Amino acid sequence: QVQLVESGGGLVQPGGSLRLPCAASGSIFSIYHMGWYRQAPGKQRELVARITSGSSTNYADSVKGRFTIPSDNTKNTVYLQMNSLKPEDAAVYYCNAYQSALDYWGQGTQVTVSS
Repeated sequence: QVQLVESGGGLVQPGGSLRLPCAASGSIFSIYHMGWYRQAPGKQRELVARITSGSSTNYADSVKGRFTIPSDNTKNTVYLQMNSLKPEDAAVYYCNAYQSALDYWGQGTQVTVSS
């Protein structure tokens, strides 16, 4: 079992930045990849960014050049660094971990982008 706890959501103005931490605990060995998804009202949950155990990353086209997914293995934490935020980035952001053919999810954190 893997437990994921997100934080760092909130209200930010367009063009602003926000960093979302996701702390993993439990049986975190052999996690294949961790990532961030988001879900806006009336839309399907979509992948935003992902990092593998080998530190390979991939990003949704809509966030390339604006978001990054750094990690701190000493803290078992993955971050979503969001820059140049747009109103269309507003959503509930979920942390995800994939291990042994199972997906684990955090509780989600709300990001609102508005002036």
